[in-house]
Amino acid sequence: MGACVSTSRSTCSSKSNGEPVPLPCLGIGFCRQKRTKRTFSDPVATLQHLPSIPNRVFTNGKSRSSCIFTQQGRKGINQDAMIVWEDFMSEDVTFCGVFDGHGPHGHLVARKVRDALPVKLQSFLNSCQSKQNGSDQTCFKGNSMKSDVGDLDKDGSIEDKLNSLWREAFLKSYKAMDKELKSHPNLDCFCSGSTAITIVKQGSNLFMGYIGDSRAIMGSKDSNDSMVAVQLTVDLKPDLPREAERIKRCKGRVFALQDEPEVPRVWLPFDDAPGLAMARAFGDFCLKEYGVISIPEFSHRTLTERDQFIVLASDGVWDVLSNEDVVEIVSSAPTRASAARILVDSAAREWKLKYPTSKMDDCAVVCLFLDGKMDSESDYDEQGLSSATLDQSNHSGNAAESDDGQKSEPCLQRNFTVRSAEETDTYGRQAVEADGDGEAMSAEDQNWLGLEGVTRVNSLVQLPRFSEERPDP
Repeated sequence: MGACVSTSRSTCSSKSNGEPVPLPCLGIGFCRQKRTKRTFSDPVATLQHLPSIPNRVFTNGKSRSSCIFTQQGRKGINQDAMIVWEDFMSEDVTFCGVFDGHGPHGHLVARKVRDALPVKLQSFLNSCQSKQNGSDQTCFKGNSMKSDVGDLDKDGSIEDKLNSLWREAFLKSYKAMDKELKSHPNLDCFCSGSTAITIVKQGSNLFMGYIGDSRAIMGSKDSNDSMVAVQLTVDLKPDLPREAERIKRCKGRVFALQDEPEVPRVWLPFDDAPGLAMARAFGDFCLKEYGVISIPEFSHRTLTERDQFIVLASDGVWDVLSNEDVVEIVSSAPTRASAARILVDSAAREWKLKYPTSKMDDCAVVCLFLDGKMDSESDYDEQGLSSATLDQSNHSGNAAESDDGQKSEPCLQRNFTVRSAEETDTYGRQAVEADGDGEAMSAEDQNWLGLEGVTRVNSLVQLPRFSEERPDP
């Protein structure tokens, strides 16, 4: 949202996007007045309660200030996931994320991260708030930095310490997420993983944490009131100097294949596999000893009244559309509720025009409008969706929602298919277990063709074959 939407009579009342919310109301232990609405000290959500949480959208649809849309590509099951969670911990906070899975179980990894990562972020911030309530102190960096509110000016600005708090929250939640994936009993993440681009909008502050090559941009107006594109994140590719240096220092290898010289990849020191096309990711534990990490890049930005909207999208969009193209498409959409769908449709057309012999990648888009406004209900009805439909979709979920006593994760056998047009459709013939409701995935959803056929850019080239004895690196 571009403005606080709280109806309580605090200084956090609704303001224009260019008018920053006073720092004492930016949260995490700063607000001293009573609140009748939801605050940071409320109980943290659990995975079991996710389907019943209001203002949490993860399927095609819209919210009060956003629209989201995803479309399956031609590689098989859609491995992209997305989420918008409004009233995230407090009324003026919105969480958005896009997650692009890869590998045989990439779709399960992306969905797992979509569900669990925001909860871990909440948990960290809530524990910090609990410490502050118990000691009447403001907690900014765990146990290493606590100070009374009256001493804030002596130790540094509130904004700097709020920034430090969110930075640590992102770092700790990402670390905990990857640790959970590594020890997950039903989800094989050895050669599967996911990107993550996550943002938290709190009043006029925008906090971002990301890994992989999904991207966030912003549409903003320049001095002439013309729309311009502002890239908010960096695609963390293996050939970035800092990323390549780390990978090589850890004995990993970085090079591109001859038939795709523009795509640098990460390879094991003893095998020409798996060829991961990003330097940071959740999962992909076969490469974690060789320089691939899950530590997010973090950044903070103060929004102004000129900033109009933010777009998060997987690389299926950025492979064929420029930042300027995306801003133009979203800003010219007939209705805000249709912007994400129109953007995905535009990407699909560009795939057919630019790469007619390639398999289109999955696309997922989140459009967050910073003034906190959306179209009227009648505008949204043109998509054939209603608020009632949206509520039902929020409660229905996907085949693999969570593993904490709710629905079991489907299990696929590891398959060492290589990227070859002559290979048979091995993954297309694997059965996927039914979910907890007894509904089996369709035959089309069972296919995962990311390692075979003619594609423009695969996140993985070949799954590694491990023997008991490995050559010395």
